[in-house]
Amino acid sequence: MRPVSTYSIVARDPETGLLGVAVQSHWFSVGSIVSWAESGVGAVATQSFVEPSYGPLGLFLMRSGKSSSEALRALIEIDPMAEYRQVAMVDSSGNVAAHTGSLCIPEAGHITGEGYSVQANLMLSSEVWPAMADAYEKAEGDLPSRLLAALDAAERAGGDIRGRQSAAILVVSGKVIGAPWKGVLVDLRVEDHPSPIEELRRLLRLHKAYSHSNRGDELMTAGKVKEALKEYEEASKLAPEIIELPFWQAVTLAGSENTEKALPIFRKVFTEEKRWIEVLRRLPKAQILKASIVEEILGKLGDEGLA
Repeated sequence: MRPVSTYSIVARDPETGLLGVAVQSHWFSVGSIVSWAESGVGAVATQSFVEPSYGPLGLFLMRSGKSSSEALRALIEIDPMAEYRQVAMVDSSGNVAAHTGSLCIPEAGHITGEGYSVQANLMLSSEVWPAMADAYEKAEGDLPSRLLAALDAAERAGGDIRGRQSAAILVVSGKVIGAPWKGVLVDLRVEDHPSPIEELRRLLRLHKAYSHSNRGDELMTAGKVKEALKEYEEASKLAPEIIELPFWQAVTLAGSENTEKALPIFRKVFTEEKRWIEVLRRLPKAQILKASIVEEILGKLGDEGLA
């Protein structure tokens, strides 16, 4: 039995119904055992001398109609090592329950608030979880941003006495969805990093950028070119270092008979990295673009020495 000592937050956004859990620890791959969530059901953080089964079993009980308090109480009652556990749950109605066993390594404790719980053990000081609660309540923005704000506050208050190593964030829809994988909105993990929260924030930024790009593709398919371009532009602003995002934006435009709008984007991409010219040439074989369109693009850009 090893102490997966950490700090975490589980929460339900009252406006959107989104459910989430975020965690940081001086332990490898903390997200693989601490953070659990299911769309329309709830979210769970299980830590300290961790018993991972609190995650799937807690979700099962909440899915079966139990509140977070009922689910947590049922699992604690059958756990012979409950005093070593630290667990928090939030259900789809925003009910919150938390448990910090008396044998968790100090400093350890939790605070529950409206639709959320913060908990921590083996911290540098007892100021960590109150700082998390305060930061979450004051934070603005979407649920992932507010969860990260709580993690940031924990670090500022001293964090894990051993340091930092891994972090994770998991956010799901508040609605029951027949295909569970469609309900997962954010699922990011930093398994081993000197600054895991900073890296998690970078990954979240990229996640948002790709989400905007995907939304742009959907709008283009629906013939909403103007709206799609706004989504593509937002994606590029969020992740200007990812050259692939504008490339596929240009491909989508060209395939929707907007070749002239695609040309300047292709020009910028090819100027930065010429290997994307060869990627473009391979698209007709996969029936993504017509060969005639690719020839037109390369022909118009050829005079600039890009092809």
